[in-house]
Amino acid sequence: MTDPSPLPFTRRRFLAENAMGIGALAFAWLNSQESASAALSNLSKQPTHFDLKPKTPQFEPRATAMISLFQHGGPSHVDLFDPKPELTRRSGSDYPGEVQFSFVNRASKTLLGSPWKFQKHGDCGTEVSELLPHFAGIVDDVCLVRSMHTGANGHEVSIRYFHGGIPGIVGRPTIGSWLVYGLGSENQNLPAYLVLTDPGGHPVDGTSNWSNGFLPPLFQGTVLRPRDPRILNLDSPAYLRGNVQKQNLALLRDLNRRHLEAHPDEADLEARIASYELAAAMQTAAAEALDISGETAATQRLYGLDNPETREYGTRCLIARRLVERGVRFVQLFLAGQPWDHHTGIRGALPAVCRRIDQPSAALVTDLKQRGLLETTVVHWGGEIGRLPVTENNSGDAAQAGRDHNGQGFSMWLAGGGFKPGITYGETDEFGHRAAVNVVTPNDFQATLLHLFGLDHQQLTYVLSGSEQHLTANREARLVQDIIRI
Repeated sequence: MTDPSPLPFTRRRFLAENAMGIGALAFAWLNSQESASAALSNLSKQPTHFDLKPKTPQFEPRATAMISLFQHGGPSHVDLFDPKPELTRRSGSDYPGEVQFSFVNRASKTLLGSPWKFQKHGDCGTEVSELLPHFAGIVDDVCLVRSMHTGANGHEVSIRYFHGGIPGIVGRPTIGSWLVYGLGSENQNLPAYLVLTDPGGHPVDGTSNWSNGFLPPLFQGTVLRPRDPRILNLDSPAYLRGNVQKQNLALLRDLNRRHLEAHPDEADLEARIASYELAAAMQTAAAEALDISGETAATQRLYGLDNPETREYGTRCLIARRLVERGVRFVQLFLAGQPWDHHTGIRGALPAVCRRIDQPSAALVTDLKQRGLLETTVVHWGGEIGRLPVTENNSGDAAQAGRDHNGQGFSMWLAGGGFKPGITYGETDEFGHRAAVNVVTPNDFQATLLHLFGLDHQQLTYVLSGSEQHLTANREARLVQDIIRI
């Protein structure tokens, strides 16, 4: 039975008195939907056309170019850059803590002091191993970071962390691709991102080291051949030169552009068109840039071109200088395989690779400085991991002793481009096992590097499937202010 008493509100009165409230609620809901839609629309607004023309940095840059001398395999920091008197004093005794081994079947907790002596050099007094006499001569121009940390001991996982921002993840753009994406190139007649590989083959992890990942193909590294001619088919046949070639290229350009207009947003097609146009421009520019015959005898000696041990790597370092001198944004040098991976026989293998690399690497810094290019060119030297302070092979044969992987603490060095010269930064523990003071991760390095190029690592983005992507991959990253020159 219904209640006969009158309702407090009639339907007409309820609507009259509350319509504005309901309307406001509906408006607020609709407004929130429109705001979300607008935000998504703004997020997806990125260029559908990409090129390598120079871009304006987000703020005033210190660096305009970079040369990365990547050392695959894990250079032994405790034998090269990070002297540990306590490790030397207790060599032969057991390490007192826990050790994370990569090869447990060959593992040992026996401490292995460095067989090589360290000495202070330069006005800054940085201690350097006797294995690096040429590096010792440039320490006043170098920022030596002794507290690198990946947290992983594997090669590939740490390489991908350094290059792509996330440990172990395949298919992400590398640092060079991000820089070229954000800044373009000062020279439209040469590739913006060039890779100088080793005559012995590709490094560990192969082409992933210079991948464009999800960025358009235009931003991937261009590989130069390790021997002359470094670019095949650079010269046209005689019967195609001159006006014939110009007419053919004009026709090809017109056909390609028409096809692109009919198939917009095809990044592969756009990259291919750009590569054809760049190839034509390179016929003169690349031949000149790669020809070192005009360099003075003194310059060639500086890089070690008169020495069979250093000639090959020295030639590539010299070419790298010539490339950045001509406006190339990013140059990488790699070694075949992982020559710093000394699990056994470190007493013989480490000096050999140092003799090959040390003089050319130091010469690059010296040469850039005397030409006034070091102020704006970053030189990076380092590997993906270091080595453990314990011996991997404890058979008693000192000649066979080696060191296992160590991603918990290791060293790298940087010069030029706004990095503070003549300093050491960070520390590992008393044995050189773990980064203990001012720890620097690859993400920290990436954020700091982008900053010196006038880019904020949180604002340099690329939208992939509606999600903003960054070099540092939204991981925790800090700007390492203490290594930036004031």
